[in-house]
Amino acid sequence: MAMSVGTGGEGSPMMEINTTPLIDVMLVLIIVLIMSIPVMTHATKLDMPQTNNPPPDIRPEVIQIDIDFDGTIVWNGTVVSGIPQLESFFRSERDKEPQPEIHLRPDRRSRYEVTAMVMAAAQRNHMKKMGFVNTAEFRD
Repeated sequence: MAMSVGTGGEGSPMMEINTTPLIDVMLVLIIVLIMSIPVMTHATKLDMPQTNNPPPDIRPEVIQIDIDFDGTIVWNGTVVSGIPQLESFFRSERDKEPQPEIHLRPDRRSRYEVTAMVMAAAQRNHMKKMGFVNTAEFRD
């Protein structure tokens, strides 16, 4: 703390800066910083794949499922008689390693219910890789 002794009289302004509020603000900022550092150091552990193991070169088999406008389901060129036969095809394919990919290609005039039943049958039989292909014809 400094004491003002000098030549200034009683009515002259004081030329020194009051640093007490500045010190108070700095102390509060230091306390906030000290309290927030432990929060920022918490880490979430992730199991990341190892980079030294390249992915296998085995490409999964592709199963092409076509749905015609009249509700006919075609499995790789073979007409399927109904959902029970389709589910038996799914059961025979689900345990392969790697599991085959299903490429679903419904006709633009086909009913949604048939497509939904095929997708539900695949899900019930634990088929994991399924996608729509050739959907460019649906864009208008």
